[in-house]
Amino acid sequence: MKMKIILVLFLLVGVFTGAKAQESIIQDVNYNQLQQFIELAKTNYPRKKIYEAQEGKAKSGVPSAQVSLLEPLNASYIYRPEDKSAIDVNNPYLYNGFQFGVNLNLGTFLQKPFQIKQAKADYEIAKLENQEYNMMLATEVKSRYYEYIRAKSELKIKTQASQDTKSLYDDLKTKFERGQITHESYSMARNTYAEANSAKIEAEVNFLKAKDTLEEIIGVKLESLQEAGNAGE
Repeated sequence: MKMKIILVLFLLVGVFTGAKAQESIIQDVNYNQLQQFIELAKTNYPRKKIYEAQEGKAKSGVPSAQVSLLEPLNASYIYRPEDKSAIDVNNPYLYNGFQFGVNLNLGTFLQKPFQIKQAKADYEIAKLENQEYNMMLATEVKSRYYEYIRAKSELKIKTQASQDTKSLYDDLKTKFERGQITHESYSMARNTYAEANSAKIEAEVNFLKAKDTLEEIIGVKLESLQEAGNAGE
């Protein structure tokens, strides 16, 4: 009866360890660090750079459209040397010196206000799209950060559970070698330890995936940030 109780405790130790450790991960969230990750994503994430470039391009289009108001105007001049006669057949101009002229393409000129208005609208749209993407990017960084924290916490849980079950398994293994427990009880203990160790390995993989996903969007390795933080202390 006593051995059965030990085995039941052995089987449940991982569950109890996990339940206790999973009560909350909110205390693991570092909001200053999270804000730093959001700013890094705004600086490094390629898609964010595309929106920045689109806004810059649209912004530069406004003054270009305004300057293009002069395009319908064509200025020209002619020059008649002072020493030439007005009735000289080789230089048949009415006046001596410079003569200036201006031509206006009325159709093109009338289109310019609409083109300027369109350029301003394009810039406003690009600016709003960039602002919208800022919010979407911040939400995505938060999502990946929370998943990273969850995976990190889960890894701690599974690691602790694996260590606890290993300690109990080693104890029961010794008892089995001494003939103090049955082979069935020993096999149950061994299988439980193997499952706990397998769960720990799976948690390690999930943690690495969450870490890679977070690093992808912020554009830097977490280790480099930790090293920079340690160097600044």
